[in-house]
Amino acid sequence: MSVASDKIVNQKGLPFTRDLLYPKYWLSWLGVGVATVLSVLPQSLRHRLGVSIGEYLYKNSPKRRKYAGANLRQVYPEVSDAALNEKVRQHLHWYGKGLVDYTVFFFAPKRRLKKLVGISGGDSLLKAAENDKAIILLLTHSVMLEFAAVALSLEDLHSFGSYKKSKNPVLDWMIARSRCRFVDFVVSREDGLRPLVKAIQSKKVMIFLPDEDLGLENGVFAPFFGRQKATLTTPARLTKLGKAEVFAGFVAFDQASKRYNLHVQSMPESYPCANAEKDASVMNQAFESLIEREPLQYMWLMRLFKTTQESDQPLY
Repeated sequence: MSVASDKIVNQKGLPFTRDLLYPKYWLSWLGVGVATVLSVLPQSLRHRLGVSIGEYLYKNSPKRRKYAGANLRQVYPEVSDAALNEKVRQHLHWYGKGLVDYTVFFFAPKRRLKKLVGISGGDSLLKAAENDKAIILLLTHSVMLEFAAVALSLEDLHSFGSYKKSKNPVLDWMIARSRCRFVDFVVSREDGLRPLVKAIQSKKVMIFLPDEDLGLENGVFAPFFGRQKATLTTPARLTKLGKAEVFAGFVAFDQASKRYNLHVQSMPESYPCANAEKDASVMNQAFESLIEREPLQYMWLMRLFKTTQESDQPLY
């Protein structure tokens, strides 16, 4: 079985094959070994290392600075350039922390994760699951997003998500192995809506990340932090086709409790409606309200506004 050829990867993940032991992958396995060590470090040390990684990126990655700065300027139009640069630096620090903390997601046992991960505002989602409803969780990209599946699993909620093949087979195997510890299966993004709609009927929580700019082929323009953004219409269609209850979610690390929290809020009862632009706006508004909890932990490194209207100046 391979990611490229199979539509669904179940809880067994991807099979380990001899090909993964070829010399060309030894450096990758060395990285896996380092990640294993990082996963057992105290959180304070992991985050100190993450800050160092983020500081390095701030000083040596002009492309990341450019993307993050352009995006954050939409959120903070009134701040000075110096204040904006500091927000970019802090965001990259959080990005570095997220990279290091993913080692915990990869390797930490569930008994340890139970002390570190939780759900905030998830009562309605839990009630929908108890009532055997089809559920879609519209999850935003954040530096800690992988902990969403952990949070659901620890509440005994069965879930599934989508996957995209990595260019590195060792990394591919690791990610599939890690994700399939917490979800029942993952569906290939390349196979369109049909397998997703079918999977929704399993009455498991579907984790869907719809906040990237993927153009207008399956999207419309809708406001996001004051600027028109190409926004997917797929979530509204999936909700209708799957007759699902839909929620918005955002994962962030809480510095006070030292926990990774999946923040959940119900989408309005009027979502979805017959108007694609209105549905896209409602979804973006829900994302904005969640992101504002910990704005610097959102994934501002994405080209969120790469598709532009004729009246707008390109950001990147």
